[in-house]
Formats: sequence, structure tokens, C-alpha cells
Amino acid sequence: MEKLIKFMIRQGFLPEDAETGITSQWLAQTFATLIQRHQHLDAISEADWLEALQQTAKQMVRRNHDIPGRETLVDPTKNELPLIQIDPYVRGIVRWLNMMHIYTVNSCDGEGRPPARIDFLNDLSATQASIIRACTPESVDVKLKKRKAAFSYKKGQIADLLTIAERLHNVWRNPETLKVYRSEKLKQRLMPLLHIQGESGEERAIRHWLHRYLQSRANWLRTDGYGNLLAAVHCGKGPVILLSAHMDTVQSFHPSRTIIENGTILKSSDGILGADDRAGIAVILEILDFIRHSRFQGTLKIAFTVEEEIGCLGSRHIDPAFLRDVDAAIVVDRRGTRDIVTSWAGRVPFCPDEYGRIFETAGALAGMPDWKMTHGGLSDAKVFAEFGIPSVNLSVGYEHEHTESETLDYKATLETVLLLETVFENNMISEKIVAT
Repeated sequence: MEKLIKFMIRQGFLPEDAETGITSQWLAQTFATLIQRHQHLDAISEADWLEALQQTAKQMVRRNHDIPGRETLVDPTKNELPLIQIDPYVRGIVRWLNMMHIYTVNSCDGEGRPPARIDFLNDLSATQASIIRACTPESVDVKLKKRKAAFSYKKGQIADLLTIAERLHNVWRNPETLKVYRSEKLKQRLMPLLHIQGESGEERAIRHWLHRYLQSRANWLRTDGYGNLLAAVHCGKGPVILLSAHMDTVQSFHPSRTIIENGTILKSSDGILGADDRAGIAVILEILDFIRHSRFQGTLKIAFTVEEEIGCLGSRHIDPAFLRDVDAAIVVDRRGTRDIVTSWAGRVPFCPDEYGRIFETAGALAGMPDWKMTHGGLSDAKVFAEFGIPSVNLSVGYEHEHTESETLDYKATLETVLLLETVFENNMISEKIVAT
């Protein structure tokens, strides 16, 4: 019975509750059809289940021309979803999205010719977009616009869409599950970054990879004369905020190493892991996906710097014109968890306390009240402060950097993402605060 319940969930049915109306009749007739074929319900395959559902649906729709859905748009905020009219491989996705108040107006599974498409009644919020991304497995590429989602699955693997439905159901039932899925997606983002060489002074490969990634996501993109990769994303009128991480690693990766996983902890089998600062890069890429759907008003600038590990040389030689209008900077290159570094060794401040307290407040709002201001070592945050820009350096979850014992807890990396999402979604960095 457990297998059948899973099949039902992946089709958007509530197995533990009585469905109503046409959906209830449809299920009853489908089960009757399966029983007539002398199949024990526990023994059926998902293909058998889908074939019976579709056969019964065609018969019912042929007999009852008043069933809405295909020819008639249904307002899901006022009427029951016509599941019987929805394509089988997006039926579950549509049901669980609507149960989470992410209302849909149209959908198509592509019938084996990707992408599958779903249109929404309203613009997607940043939180809603995050849910959809997190529930999409690695085998499916999802592209989100304001009122549209496109899911590109591999040829012959349309059933991967059913996994999205199953995960959406799990998040609907238990919202804490979202963090598990988001952590897994973040790990998937980290893995390619941890396999691209980029020792100080040899950052070409990682810079090329990031340049290609940013081309479709940034409004402005260039590499400055020293090799720093710079970008900007415009999101309305407001402060200009710089997000920065460094591309170089303290040494090259061991050529035959593997990444060892222990729960959410990553480690290299040989040599350094390189989470300093590939974890910071991953955080920024997450925020780039988030920012377009958020309520953030302002300009987000990105600086991926070179040669940080040999004296912050990249940030010291950054194009001054790029920094001229920056109101505040956030560097993501601190070991450990939940540190907000606001000074070098407690002697050279990076920012006024008011700026650091923004992140403490954001941590509390995000359910992480132990994000606290502290002092730290040399980083690009110190350099940006020397340019007169209020700056902080945030923890991203790595430990024992520059050694063979380096580790990364990507669950802690996700905490940094959640902190920054809270800052941007609530427009917590205002021009007035920065001026203070």
C-alpha cells in the first residue's frame, strides 16, 4: 500500500483524505479498472497506474463535456482544480503548488518533448521561486520567470517530473523539509566549483566558468585589468551593495583527489578542499538566483577577486570606477558559522556598529539569533573598508582552511544564504543607515 500511496502523491492525490467531485469518481473508476485486470494494487507498477488513470480520464471526459480545465481556464483560488484535465507528468506539481498558494493557470508536461511548462496566476515571490528550485532534482533544468516555469528533462526521463511533485508534497506537509532539499541543491552547486583549479595567479579557468554563468544573469559584466570578474544586477532604485568572494585557492587541488562526504560535511581525500573561498562563490550564485524574484530595491554588484590568498592583491587593484558608487560591501569568506566580522584583529574597524547590527537583526528574523559581530583576520573586507566602504565578512561554514584537514559543512553555508536572503528581501541596508 505504501507504494500506491507514493504513486498517488506523485499524481497530486491526497491518499489519506477523501477527494471530492470529479476527482473522487475518477479515482474510484481507476481502482475498479485495475481490480478488473486482476492486479493486486500493491503489485502494480507506476506505468500501470498511469496508464489506467489516463484511460479512465479519457472515458470520463468523453462522456462528460462539462468538465472544466482544458478548454476553460479555472481560477484555482475559487474552484476545485480539474486534475483529470491536467497532463499526467505535471499534475502532481500543479496540485501541490496550489496547495502552497502558488496558484497556476496553465500547464503542459511536453508529452516527452521538453520543456514542461507551468504558468502562474501571480508573479513568483523569492520564497516561492526557492521552493520550486529546491524541489527540482539535478536531472531537470528549471528556468523561472515572473509568471512562468520551464522544466527541461532529459529525453526518455519525463518521469523525473514526478519527483518534483513528490518533493513539493513533502514540503507542503513539512516545511522544514525545504532546508534539506535546499542543502542538497547547494551541494550540487558547490561540487563543480570544487573541481575547477584556481591557485593564486592562475584563476583563468574559474573566472571563465563564472563569466559564462553570469552572462545570462547580470545586466553588466566585465573583467578588469587585474583579472577580477565584476558584474552588476539592477533591481530598482536604492543602495548599491557589493557582494564579494575570491576565486583563488591557496594551492592547487591534488590531481587524483576525491571529495569525501560525511553527512553534510565535505573533505578532500588529498590536499586542500578549496572551500576557502568556493563556498563564498556558491553563496553569491544562490543570491543571484534569488534576487530577481525578491523585493530588493537597489543595485547588486558582484566582485569575484583574484590573488586574495597572497595579500588581497586583486581587491587592492580593483577598478576604482567600479567601487565609486558602492554604498556597502558584504564579503563571504569567513571560517566557521554565524560570525559577522566587523574589524581586523579588533584594531581596524571595517564598518560602524550600526551596519554590523543589520546582520545580527537579520539572523534573528531568519531564526538564527546567534549570528554575532566579532573581529577577524585579513580579508577583502579590510580592503573595501580602506576604500571608505562599510564592510563585513560573513562565515560560510569551512574550517581548517589552508590545510589537508579543511572541511566544509554545506548546511552552514546554506545558513549564510538564508541570512543574506533575509537582508535583501527586507531591504535592510538602506542608504540612510549606510550614511550613518
